[in-house]
Amino acid sequence: MGYMPGKFSLYQDLTIEENLNFFATVFGTTIKANYDLIKDIYQQIEPFKDRRAGQLSGGMKQKLGLCCALIHKPVVLFLDEPTTGVDVVSRREFWEMLKKLKGQGITILVSTPYMDEANLCDRIALLQKGQVLSIDTPAKIIQSYPDRLFAIKSSDIFKSLQDTRTYPGIASCFTFGDALHATFTGSSEKGIIAFLHDKGHPDASLETITPGIEDCFIHLLKN
Repeated sequence: MGYMPGKFSLYQDLTIEENLNFFATVFGTTIKANYDLIKDIYQQIEPFKDRRAGQLSGGMKQKLGLCCALIHKPVVLFLDEPTTGVDVVSRREFWEMLKKLKGQGITILVSTPYMDEANLCDRIALLQKGQVLSIDTPAKIIQSYPDRLFAIKSSDIFKSLQDTRTYPGIASCFTFGDALHATFTGSSEKGIIAFLHDKGHPDASLETITPGIEDCFIHLLKN
């Protein structure tokens, strides 16, 4: 079993190589013995192997932490918010690494606050205050969303949010990036655009959309 905490907890005064050697020794192995397992990841940071861990960027720390968790060839790998505070490019690279590890037969359990990352998993457990709200494949969680979902766009997204929430037929409305995601009672969505035009949003538009994992999570929180 391997574990990689969200907060970087390796020895910051030791170099990359010293950290990896230490964790290999703790688990009774060597870097050489399991190098094939970590080489795709380690080769990205190996040119800096003499640099102290405390001087590494977030993405490099992330890769070093993963190497140290893998060095004893675990059957199950636990990752506790491994990409929190890491830039978008490094997050994407990290998930590509996890795909390769999965292909080597390692079971990976990841906790993450990012719903786009949760969507990359085979199965998702949505949690709130320690309670499981739903557990299933991403596709089945999305299929369980009970309402028709709409995206509302306008040039003044925050004012349109306030106004949409006063619409008599609104059931729920939240901001998602540059749009509002809304559900309505009955078929009352038919009147929302005229309502928003009257409220001073001449460019307001409405379209039907497929819910995402975050939409499903918000729906479950309401119930």
